[in-house]
Amino acid sequence: MPLFGKKDSGKKLRKDTNRDIDKQIINIEDKYHLRQVLGNGAFSEVRLGESKENPGQLFAVKIIDKKALKGKEDSLENEIKVLRRLTHPNIVQLLETYEDKTKVYLVMELVTGGELFDRIVEKGSYTEKDASGLIRQVLEAVDYMHEQGVVHRDLKPENLLYYNTDEESKIMISDFGLSKMEDSGIMATACGTPGYVAPEVLAQKPYGKAVDVWSIGVISYILLCGYPPFYDENDANLFAQILKGEFEFDSPYWDEISASAKDFIQHLMCVDVEKRYTCKQALAHPWISGNAASSKNIHSTVSEQLKKNFAKSRWKQAYHATTVIRQMQRMALNSGGSSRNNTITRNDVEKQT
Repeated sequence: MPLFGKKDSGKKLRKDTNRDIDKQIINIEDKYHLRQVLGNGAFSEVRLGESKENPGQLFAVKIIDKKALKGKEDSLENEIKVLRRLTHPNIVQLLETYEDKTKVYLVMELVTGGELFDRIVEKGSYTEKDASGLIRQVLEAVDYMHEQGVVHRDLKPENLLYYNTDEESKIMISDFGLSKMEDSGIMATACGTPGYVAPEVLAQKPYGKAVDVWSIGVISYILLCGYPPFYDENDANLFAQILKGEFEFDSPYWDEISASAKDFIQHLMCVDVEKRYTCKQALAHPWISGNAASSKNIHSTVSEQLKKNFAKSRWKQAYHATTVIRQMQRMALNSGGSSRNNTITRNDVEKQT
């Protein structure tokens, strides 16, 4: 039985949840050249896709093995349903979905700028203002998600990618494998990544949008010092810290950080859900909306701690999107073609699903 209840192989799945499924049979390889592997996961691989209609237009095609996915079909259906609902400049975009007898194909926009922490380490200068600008983009995207009734549930640095390699590139939220729509029922499942998960999730209480705000608080903390607010080799001890909301602004790492930044973080990482800021309240905080963020260069301290505390994520061991695209451009130039019209969009190189 096909995953989405269709009998014909190679069909293009509907783009809009309010429309009937498109009955026209289109094989994905009729529209795209599937090229190099960009990343691998437990149930999938991500390959570079080039449009046959517009040569040089590149995408990330996530190819999910149905056999490996057996028993977890609901999770994929949920991810697709969520992504179809979201259209925002800071959220990785699902463009098309296809299915044949053995695989499901998600055609995503391509991102080539790499991970958040890597870019910070590579910078020569980095300030609170930079961190504030990054968090503002994340808050705006998550606020939009929450307005659409979507809770991400797994916000963490690895899921924040730069759109491209430009100095002023925007940041993108990816990986919606654990996201959930509020109207799909009470959320009480313990999920997420331990160091970023909200206390109410660990306490196995029903929870909602506020879990994302907590995670943004954790990310904000790391962006200003380079190490996590909660850490212990023993998960039980780690969870105990999170449940109590026990974290410090340690000296000397926080000595030069503004009082406004600390106040902002305390309002996001607040154990009492009723007192925790919403995204809108966080966006109105002076550290985000005003001039409270310091312009002092904190790069040396933060980058040193980031290198010490955060290893490369698993997918980066695979072929990096930027490397692949540069090779393709060189080949085009060497063969007398032009890479001038290459459209580099976004890369959803995820390690899950």
